[in-house]
Amino acid sequence: MRLLSRARPAAVGPTLQDRLVWQAASLLLAYPDEALPQRLDTIERLRANVTGRAGELLGRTVAALREADPVDAATAYVDVFDLRRRSTMYLTYWTGGDTRNRGTEIHAFAQVYRAAGAEPPAGETPDHLPVVLEFAATVDPEAGRRLLVEHRVPIDVLREALTEAGSPYAHTVEAVCETLPPATDQELQRAARLAQAGPPAEAIGLQPFTLTVPPRRNEGEH
Repeated sequence: MRLLSRARPAAVGPTLQDRLVWQAASLLLAYPDEALPQRLDTIERLRANVTGRAGELLGRTVAALREADPVDAATAYVDVFDLRRRSTMYLTYWTGGDTRNRGTEIHAFAQVYRAAGAEPPAGETPDHLPVVLEFAATVDPEAGRRLLVEHRVPIDVLREALTEAGSPYAHTVEAVCETLPPATDQELQRAARLAQAGPPAEAIGLQPFTLTVPPRRNEGEH
């Protein structure tokens, strides 16, 4: 993995720009359904108030999605996010895998949402990155940012996997990374190990929670 080693500065609170990036990223990382053109218009309005590299990165994904054929965009989304283990957007997959620990970690996300006065999502698990980004942007920026920082390693694994796949969504995840403290050496090393070895495994059934951004489609649904 081509990751740079950087020291982490003192933590600062979320800014308005952070929240705009998170909201735009949440919309960009949603399944590209028939409402995509309207979402892209909304994203462009949000992006008009975002300065620096994050805004530029979001714009790259917007441009790629505007140029793509709708069917091709939907197929590419399923291919990269549903059919490739390394580019899953379920953050606890990398920390809990298919183990009982993952159920506990998913529940912890739901508890954070409830503590902020929001119900866990309907139709998607609360650890799904677009869900976390929407929560951070619109409900509780401080709590949402903590979730993102705590799961910086899975986000870095996702970003690198999307970059290697040549996916335009890599730019959006990189924009999210621009809003977070730089990864520590320990986090970078852990991300590299996870990308190579994969998550822990222990076959169990997990009942999904039930949200507001368009949920992922099953393979074959467009």
